[in-house]
Order: sequence, then C-alpha cells, then structure tokens
Amino acid sequence: MIRERKHRLTTDAYKGPRVCSFTACIKDREALFIAEDIFQKNENFLLTSIHSSSVEAEVYLFMPDHARFLLRGTQEDSDVLEAMKAYKQQSGFWLHKHYPDVRWQKYFYDHIERSEEDVEKRIRYILNNPVRKGLVDDWQTYPFKGSTIHDFNEWDC
Repeated sequence: MIRERKHRLTTDAYKGPRVCSFTACIKDREALFIAEDIFQKNENFLLTSIHSSSVEAEVYLFMPDHARFLLRGTQEDSDVLEAMKAYKQQSGFWLHKHYPDVRWQKYFYDHIERSEEDVEKRIRYILNNPVRKGLVDDWQTYPFKGSTIHDFNEWDC
C-alpha cells in the first residue's frame, strides 16, 4: 500500500503575512504553456485564486512544462497555500476539460522565504528561468510572466 506523503509544514505556516515560493509541474513534463491563450487562461485562474485568499503575486512565470509563483500574504487572514491549492484545482479542472491528456503533477514544491532579501533574490531567479533554459536571451522579452505588485519594466536583473 502506497501512503500519501504529508505536507512537511502545518497549514498555519502558510497563513498571515508570509512569502512563499511554489513550483508546480505538468505531469511527464508535457509542454503546455507555449501559447498566449493558455497563459492568459491560467493567469486568470491564478489572479482569481490569490485575490480570494488575500494574497498578492510578487511574480508568476509559466515555463512550457511548469509554473513558478512567489506569493505574498498581505493580511492576517491571508493563506498562500490555499491560494495555490485553489489555482491548481481551477486550472486542473480546465485542463481536464480542454486538454484531457495533460495534468498537473499531484504535488508541488514550496519554500517559505525568510527575509525580504531572499524575496528579491527569488524574484530575480524566477525571472531568469527562461534565460537559463535557453528560451530567450533577455528575461524581459519572455511573455508568460506577471506580478500584482511589481512593474517589471522598471527592473534590471
């Protein structure tokens, strides 16, 4: 019998004014996020999910086979884990309906950031992901990214 692994942190660790990094992968590393319409649909699911959980997005970036999010709880009742779960549920339902052979992996990776310095480093790391993977020469030209906090036209990584 295979047991489902428990999440390593309690749900309280994700509540309140926290910043958490999440990485969600498409099962079997299927390339999904390669078209503007798919990005926009998933961006809308993400924005709906974070706003309903009192969460902001420092950055979100959709690579072809995975997505990275750096989410910030803004209030005492914020819940970054709930926002992430809601996003995966909504987008997973949409995937099942429109791309029945494509699914999210069951779990996602997460990391709670400890300092504002770590947050800025993580943002830069996420923004440069398409450059490291050879998709673009300059992160600013990568189209499948956004933030509810920052104007990346003012950033220089």
